[in-house]
Amino acid sequence: MPSVHGNLDGLKASQVQALSRLYRRRVLPAQIVSPELARALSELSVSLGRQVGVLLDRRGAVTHVIVGTAHGLFLPDLGRHRAGRGRFRGLRLIHVHLDDNALTKDDLTDLVLLRLDLVGVIRPDERGLPEDLQYATLLPPGPSGEGAPWTLEGPVAVHQLAEDFLRLIQAVEGEFTRATSGRDVHDERERAILVAVTEGDAEAAGRSLDELERLADTAGLNVIDRVLQHRKRVDPRTLIGKGKLEDLVLRSMVLDAEMLVFDRELSPSQGRTMGDATELKVLDRTQLILDIFAQHARSRDGRLQVELAQLRYLLPRLSAFQKNLSRLTGGIGARGPGETKLEVRARRVRDRITRLDKQLVKLGKQRAVRRSKRNRARMPTVSIVGYTNAGKSTLLNALTRSDVRAEDQLFATLDPTSRRMRFPRRREVIVTDTVGFIERLPEDLLRAFRATLEELSDADLLLHVVDASSPVAERQHAVVLETLQEIELDAVPTILVLNKTDLADDETIEELKLSLGGVPVSAVTRAGLDELLLQIESSLWKEGYSVVPSYEDGDWVN
Repeated sequence: MPSVHGNLDGLKASQVQALSRLYRRRVLPAQIVSPELARALSELSVSLGRQVGVLLDRRGAVTHVIVGTAHGLFLPDLGRHRAGRGRFRGLRLIHVHLDDNALTKDDLTDLVLLRLDLVGVIRPDERGLPEDLQYATLLPPGPSGEGAPWTLEGPVAVHQLAEDFLRLIQAVEGEFTRATSGRDVHDERERAILVAVTEGDAEAAGRSLDELERLADTAGLNVIDRVLQHRKRVDPRTLIGKGKLEDLVLRSMVLDAEMLVFDRELSPSQGRTMGDATELKVLDRTQLILDIFAQHARSRDGRLQVELAQLRYLLPRLSAFQKNLSRLTGGIGARGPGETKLEVRARRVRDRITRLDKQLVKLGKQRAVRRSKRNRARMPTVSIVGYTNAGKSTLLNALTRSDVRAEDQLFATLDPTSRRMRFPRRREVIVTDTVGFIERLPEDLLRAFRATLEELSDADLLLHVVDASSPVAERQHAVVLETLQEIELDAVPTILVLNKTDLADDETIEELKLSLGGVPVSAVTRAGLDELLLQIESSLWKEGYSVVPSYEDGDWVN
């Protein structure tokens, strides 16, 4: 006979057998609960002084019998249930309350988090017989996500229940289907909900969420919803708190979401908790950036650096993956328990990190040799730095008349690219485009790319490109300065370039010139490039030139 779940402490064998006999009872598929099953549950619950409940499938069969305490019921692990078009688990919970209370918040939480068809509470009378039933089903939230995610019915006398359960659940599923009817079936990208939690500046959190949406788009995700929560203190376990988590689970059901992306780095335990609670793929900001870098890395250096950063991120989080990895791999003849699968995997990751470190050191020496050859040739180097998507690659193309990949995406350019540019009197310089910076750039990624960024230290001049059309241009400028200081490159001579002036109004450009200084240019229209080239020349060669050929002349640029 199937086992009884829950708190069996203090129960006699005869009482456990009486509970087990509930498995033999069936209800008609159209019934929420039969009067006979309701009576058996009530009598057992009253005699035991504990809550007793059952889970019924859509055929009316009892799949689980659960016994709790006088004040609560703890459901067994029902296994993972993939969110999607199936949407509901196909089980309904019917249980008894001894304290004359109707449905509680815990009951409704189980309804949402477990995606149950229905949750019903039976209240017994003074004789221990079932008096009435109150039940709840899920309700699709409105476009704004407001309102309770469930609907309540009853209490209604058990013997007067006339609701057809099958019609009821079909109607509920129909409401959810209509709520998702606007979905583009031709969009095969993974559907993601972005989540941000702030304890302070709501405006700054909103800007950060906007940037996360750009990152998600660059990574190839379909952003279907955004959630921004304001809290006095972040929940250390779930970040967003239990109530908001329930709302988020239901929201993901309605929108057929496949992924949650958080605008901060999650601890291993937080990622595991959120994944278990939502049964969705859970990513944080760091993972998203690492994925973008992995997509855009083309050179051997870039691929190795990204892999190294990913492994360093993964190592402390291995315990969050595949609970069965902790099973022992030692077998017959092994001395002691041997290594666990988790330990083996962690050791392999550490070995791979060591090998990658050695390969990157070797590649770094090769880059140093190439730099020394350029230095012996006395060819000045100009490196372009700036916030991601500030227009660095477009500026490189404009200065050197090349065709380096330039797209309106974050981190579209990852591998450093160098081109030659010729000034009058046959003077040549090397112009290098580098990886863009971003706020809260993952530390593992910065460490992995430090060897590449060291090339900036040999630059004779930095062009710090700022997107003048961005409403947060000053903040992006500050982030780049902080990053340069962190990698000890703040002492290299720098020219500030206010790019994308064709997308900004004159007043904004003048305000930026007053607050930051710099040379206004448009890499697309080439406006202001003559002035920029004059400043580059005067910075590299002290004698400079009083008359500079027009930028359109062939002698100016190769």
